[in-house]
Amino acid sequence: MSDHLIIALNREYGSGGKEIAEKLGKRLGLKVYDEDIADLAARRSGIRKDYFEKVDEKPTDSFLYMLAMNTFTMNTSMNPFENTLSSDKLFNKQAEVIQEIADKDDCIIVGRCAGYILRDEPKCVRIYICADKDFRTKRIMASDHLDEKEAQKKIHSMDKKRDSYFGYYAGQDWKACHTYDLSISTSSLGIDKAVDLICQYIDIKFK
Repeated sequence: MSDHLIIALNREYGSGGKEIAEKLGKRLGLKVYDEDIADLAARRSGIRKDYFEKVDEKPTDSFLYMLAMNTFTMNTSMNPFENTLSSDKLFNKQAEVIQEIADKDDCIIVGRCAGYILRDEPKCVRIYICADKDFRTKRIMASDHLDEKEAQKKIHSMDKKRDSYFGYYAGQDWKACHTYDLSISTSSLGIDKAVDLICQYIDIKFK
């Protein structure tokens, strides 16, 4: 258990969570960990980085993934239990890295069940970033150069994968309010005011 400030940030796809994490990092002088967790886990474990990237917040090629995407049938040729075990091992390696990061310094960790993994840390602030469908659709249309229908399809797919991943490993509802210390709608506040609110919350809680 450490005395470091850890901001564990979950986000709906297209809500601006990554942008908020980056702005928070600059504002508070904290390192942000996101996709680089896969690289750290690969170096620590000796397992190829692309294995971690393949299951990063999406239990791809696993029994869980097929159930979530409604593609599992009794005729499926793969062994679902063997692949789930493999995904579990990769998750555990990433969890070890997340704990090591939290033990070392103040930081911001995006996704990857960090709030659940670090749930016993006294200064872990768990934040959920959400937004309404129209706000998210417009952001994804602009960032990924997609039309409205394609953007909405991608949002639905990514949210479903993250929800299944969190539900499986944390055993909790991804969107349940009691899972977080603070939940913010960026379609109501905007990105910059969301950053302001998080800073104010941390100041009040740890003043």
